[in-house]
Amino acid sequence: MAAGKGTRMKSGLPKVLHRLAGRALVQHVIDTALKIKARRIVVITGHGAAEVEAALVESARAGARAIPTFVRQEPQLGTGHAVQQALPHLPDDGIALILNGDVPLIEAGTLRDLVALCGGERLALLSVDMPDPTGYGRIVRGGQAVQAIVEEKDATPDQRRIGEVYTGFMAVPNRLLKQWLARLTPQNAQGEYYLTDIVKLAVGDGAAVMAMKCDDTVQVDGVNSPMQLARLERAFQLRQAHTLMEQGVRLADPARFDLRGTLACGADVEIDVNCVFEGAVSLGEGVKIGANCMISDATIAAGAVIHPFTHIEGGTAGVRVGEGALIGPYARLRPGADLGPEVHIGNFVEVKNSVLARGAKANHLAYLGDATVGERVNYGAGSITANYDGANKHRTVIEDDVHIGSNCVLIAPVTIGRGGTVGGGSTITRDTPAESLSVARGKQVTVANWKRPRKGNR
Repeated sequence: MAAGKGTRMKSGLPKVLHRLAGRALVQHVIDTALKIKARRIVVITGHGAAEVEAALVESARAGARAIPTFVRQEPQLGTGHAVQQALPHLPDDGIALILNGDVPLIEAGTLRDLVALCGGERLALLSVDMPDPTGYGRIVRGGQAVQAIVEEKDATPDQRRIGEVYTGFMAVPNRLLKQWLARLTPQNAQGEYYLTDIVKLAVGDGAAVMAMKCDDTVQVDGVNSPMQLARLERAFQLRQAHTLMEQGVRLADPARFDLRGTLACGADVEIDVNCVFEGAVSLGEGVKIGANCMISDATIAAGAVIHPFTHIEGGTAGVRVGEGALIGPYARLRPGADLGPEVHIGNFVEVKNSVLARGAKANHLAYLGDATVGERVNYGAGSITANYDGANKHRTVIEDDVHIGSNCVLIAPVTIGRGGTVGGGSTITRDTPAESLSVARGKQVTVANWKRPRKGNR
């Protein structure tokens, strides 16, 4: 169910599209459903339906997954009315597992247990004990059997003191669900069709109604405000941090760690504070990540050190960092950066769509774009490859053992021959031969007794 407006979010973005750990809330729920091999995923949309559907179609295509089936709830007349819209897509021989698009951290194991409790015969509910159950539907039992779910606005004072509440998750045989939904009426304080009223109908029909308690409230916490979203974000990140530390990763502070994708780590990886990982990131054995780094879609080989404040953005092309490489601080690696073993990329150096062979160095204030750099090249401070002519990108080739002086401009396409040297301040527009010194700069002119203009002088 993903039809709610989310008024308390105070946002123009549909609530279920707000992000937790880099993914939309509803995408978390869909991904969990995929883990339990759901036969079909039906998404009920309403508020912002076109935007929600477009986002989920794009996500499915990007992940090469099947696109969910969409149904719209218009107008929105309650949770029971919402599920009624999905009935044409539910086969009689199946089990409907009803999930909430704003409850992102439900786990696959919990859902499997709920489906098993249903067993194709029973109405199975997921409940939780809450110290403050305000706002939730109460589970009313007769002994161990569930007799009803009573919504807050319809509950008696005694019922409001019940601490066991309905989480919004249920598993029910489709053939029974269709019968019960057809009998719902809006006879309640809100004039809506409550999905929870099927419990009374099931009890009246003599069907078994079971409630399974969840002992982890984080799994069933919903998002209704920015504060709740932030609280779940921290809970989720701490869970991921603990999983990594159990695998041997050393996090300087698990409370200051963000993973918004997947992170695979070898032995003896160290990660300092305030690092953010997005997309698919792999860290080899002994990799060290300094504080305040942003790393997405990258493979970093064993022994590499990423110094603080480095930004690595792999995109679809990815970034690769070789064994023993030293990167940063304040470096930027963009898509297609492919750095060999023992490469050094220093402070305020940007590398894009370039291959650097073993031992190449660009230690200060430089740009390498669309370049092929050989072994042991030393690339000077302030130097750039001018790779774009206003219409097309061109490649620069710097062969092995070249030395590029400071403040040079290499205007592509150009090749700097093996073992050559380019004098500082040069603008190179033609290929240079191997083992040569190339200098291309204006002749120095000195004007004696020259006075700079002063303010107020005409």
